[in-house]
Amino acid sequence: MSTIWHFPIMIFASFILFYIVILIVIGKHELIKRINSIILLSILCVFVGMLFGKFGANFGLPWWIYYPIPMLINVLMPPVILKLNPKSIGIYLILSFLSAPIVHIFFSLFLDWHEYMPFWKIHSL
Repeated sequence: MSTIWHFPIMIFASFILFYIVILIVIGKHELIKRINSIILLSILCVFVGMLFGKFGANFGLPWWIYYPIPMLINVLMPPVILKLNPKSIGIYLILSFLSAPIVHIFFSLFLDWHEYMPFWKIHSL
């Protein structure tokens, strides 16, 4: 069975989770006020990051290159671009570190898709 359509669905889920994290960190008013910056951030952090990870893995890069680089982009760019205060940075870091495992656990448990974090095997229900 073809799994090519898994990746766009995982990107979409990651976009949603990224916006939820940003919404929790800066609030609805600031999200609306900074929507252009947040859209650009989401494209760079989610779309470009996931493409780098996907193609890095497909082209044989070691996992310690294709996984940490997008992760570092996700960790470093939003606090800098959004000029978050220290408390917001702490909340953002906790939520951003939990985001990828949450997406991976969801897809692994419920859909038996293991491509999101292929080095962490979780059996489906």
